[in-house]
Amino acid sequence: MNDDTIAAVSTPPGTGGIAVIRMSGKESLHIADKFFKGRKKLKDADSHTVNFGHIVDPQNGNDVVDEVLVTVMKAPRTYTREDIVEINCHGSSAVVKKVLEIAIKNGARPAEPGEFTKRAFLNGRIDLSQAEAVIDLINSKTVESSKAALGQLEGKLSEKLKRARNKLIELLAHIEVTVDYPEHDVEQITGEMAHNEIINIIKELEMLVKDFDRGKILREGINIVIAGKPNAGKSSLLNVLSGENKAIVTDIPGTTRDLIEEYINIKGIPAKITDTAGIRQTEDIVEKIGVEKAINALNQADLVLIMIDAQQGFDEETKTIIRKNADKKTILLINKTDVVDNNKISDINQEVQSFLKSLNIKCIGIIEISARTGLGIDELEQKIYSLFMGGEIEQNQEVLLSNVRHKDLIDKARLSLKDAADAYLKGLTLDCIAIDIKNAAEFIGMITGESVSEDVLKEIFSRFCIGK
Repeated sequence: MNDDTIAAVSTPPGTGGIAVIRMSGKESLHIADKFFKGRKKLKDADSHTVNFGHIVDPQNGNDVVDEVLVTVMKAPRTYTREDIVEINCHGSSAVVKKVLEIAIKNGARPAEPGEFTKRAFLNGRIDLSQAEAVIDLINSKTVESSKAALGQLEGKLSEKLKRARNKLIELLAHIEVTVDYPEHDVEQITGEMAHNEIINIIKELEMLVKDFDRGKILREGINIVIAGKPNAGKSSLLNVLSGENKAIVTDIPGTTRDLIEEYINIKGIPAKITDTAGIRQTEDIVEKIGVEKAINALNQADLVLIMIDAQQGFDEETKTIIRKNADKKTILLINKTDVVDNNKISDINQEVQSFLKSLNIKCIGIIEISARTGLGIDELEQKIYSLFMGGEIEQNQEVLLSNVRHKDLIDKARLSLKDAADAYLKGLTLDCIAIDIKNAAEFIGMITGESVSEDVLKEIFSRFCIGK
């Protein structure tokens, strides 16, 4: 446990109605009493109470800095299991800076990124996987991603991992007694019994990782790029998907010269959608740079939406774009269906399908839309959802793994257990099998924090914001 007291602003930077300065440590109440003036000392206040008063500057004749509400939370029933003081002041950047400065001058030190949560972990309030869920919850962009993070924060993943690890430790203990003390009157474990238990634990771990791809998408989102020739309706599609007029729309080809990015929510999936310059041969220097940026964006895309202008038909420029993205997940959108008759749209659809078949290009779907009226947009969103999520996720019934570090360690644990199972089948002794079982338990412990290095902790908490 750290002996010093830390302080930081826990609300976002900038001007607001309210800002919160948080202190944690055994001296936090004593330090706050040096510059808080209320009806009573904070050290005498009941835990989990809100106290009205003023912040004063002891080094400047006790001048009043702000009128505040101070929340007192006494150990151990706090986030860090240390005494915590939270000062709710007005959100002026000058006031916030001054209050934090006074706290530091009177004995606190500036908190490092994620240090409050790190203390919660070190003091046994939460385990490491729950600590990582805190930053996921802060960064979540949709209700679904926040639910996934909240489930991990509540310990649903930890519970399953600790149960598996405890089984491994119990198995190791049985093996050790059998190998080292065969003369003792205890139930001996056989290789077959150990093998059966190992197989069961492998199955439990496999259940945890089976939906990792969906969990990772909820956590990190998908990268969607809109491509097509100039004036095909790319910017209009960006605007209708984002619900805002983010991109300038005109009838002049080449209006979009640079990448325009927007973060959107597609049926609960966070997505970054990028509108690109129309891809074509051009001598315009600025437009040429835009085309190069568009090609680079396409190379990094998880999904490409290729726009086909129904007014201009399925031309060679659009075919070239499809060819160059044949290895990508692609949805073709026949746009401007509101101004073209049905027979022409049907002809374009058949031409597109024949083109794809002739080159053996797999396409996720061809959807007829009008970016101007919104026709077909619901179908497009449903297609994207089905493509990446593959069905509904009942988050109340399952743990949704989303962290790459966790997935990697679980895979290593599974591999170690498979090595142990193979060792039994090859006729190796129990003490040899125990080595792989111990490695598996170690890998799982790295997720929950029961066996983790200081370097790993430093790297994990460095991703946190200051004040959390």
